[in-house]
Amino acid sequence: MSEARNRGSESTREVIVETALRLFRERGFDATTMRAIAAEAGVSVGNAYYYFESKEALIQAYYDRAQAEHEAACKEFLATERSFAARLSGVLREWVRVSEPYHEFAVKFYKHAAEPTNPLSPFSKQSSPAREASIAIYRQVVEGSRDRMNAELREELPELLWLLSMGMVLFWVHDTSPGCARTYRLIEVTVPLVDRLVGLSHLPGLRGITKDFIAAVHELRA
Repeated sequence: MSEARNRGSESTREVIVETALRLFRERGFDATTMRAIAAEAGVSVGNAYYYFESKEALIQAYYDRAQAEHEAACKEFLATERSFAARLSGVLREWVRVSEPYHEFAVKFYKHAAEPTNPLSPFSKQSSPAREASIAIYRQVVEGSRDRMNAELREELPELLWLLSMGMVLFWVHDTSPGCARTYRLIEVTVPLVDRLVGLSHLPGLRGITKDFIAAVHELRA
């Protein structure tokens, strides 16, 4: 009975999330109310609030879902590929692919996520679970790579790559090319540059520059 109840609860939760995302796309985030979401999902308002305390919580559920889909999509090739460039390119390309169904929604929603003080910002405290899970994927990219790189940079690189991915997200939001072809091209031209810089970081003549860069990262983070 308990397992059946849990499956039913999870099903109701998924219906509410799917309904919310559809209404956000159709009406916009601001114009969509929890009452409207509940009505479209076929549940009571109280039941909707039982699963999600606010519309913002529904967006966090979307973040978590998108992150889980991205992680699953990357699992197979991260288990076999050892080239840093190929691993990074694959992770970025898979993010674009799994995010494609949400592109229209992201375009309309971005103004909320872009506000520094908004809890829906990817940099907010509320978004930390999805953010940390995403950084963990880039940690896999680095740790599973056979390429040589500066040891200190290796420690900082997962978060730096996540920040790079945030730039890709911004570009993707504004990408109107068919199939987001321009975003894929951006990945194609950017990854070799990152790969080259990372590869040079262990060379004696560039260790000082790498150390200064890492020190600047630490200062800005503080």
